[in-house]
Amino acid sequence: MNNRAMHALDVLGDPVRRRILELIVHGEEPAGSIAEVIAGEFGISQPAVSQHLRVLREGGFVTVRPEGARRLYAVDPHGPREASEWLSPFERFWRGPMAALGTELARGKRQRRLEAERAPDRQSPLRRSTRSGDPRSPESKE
Repeated sequence: MNNRAMHALDVLGDPVRRRILELIVHGEEPAGSIAEVIAGEFGISQPAVSQHLRVLREGGFVTVRPEGARRLYAVDPHGPREASEWLSPFERFWRGPMAALGTELARGKRQRRLEAERAPDRQSPLRRSTRSGDPRSPESKE
């Protein structure tokens, strides 16, 4: 078993680090912006956010690029790839059930659509009462 992959899962076990990855998944972000969001959401200090960034960097999940006084962080594909490789033998436990769930959801959606097509005249009593010509319609009382 690859100890680095297990370490990758340890890195991902922390909600703050997962949130940091969500913040940078679409591209580079400055450390200050990351710290501001994380501090607001988790109530932790800037030094604590820096520690999480260091763990992510050492775990192979982020890269850092200096730009003047700023540090720009981005996702490093190595960490997520290692975690995925470690998890791949377990995919069979959720792929089948997830596919079955997708099939059932599609079946239910199709059934509701077919029922709606078969009975287009079935409306709520309130809607029927507002049709012109209906004795209960407000229009017919004039």
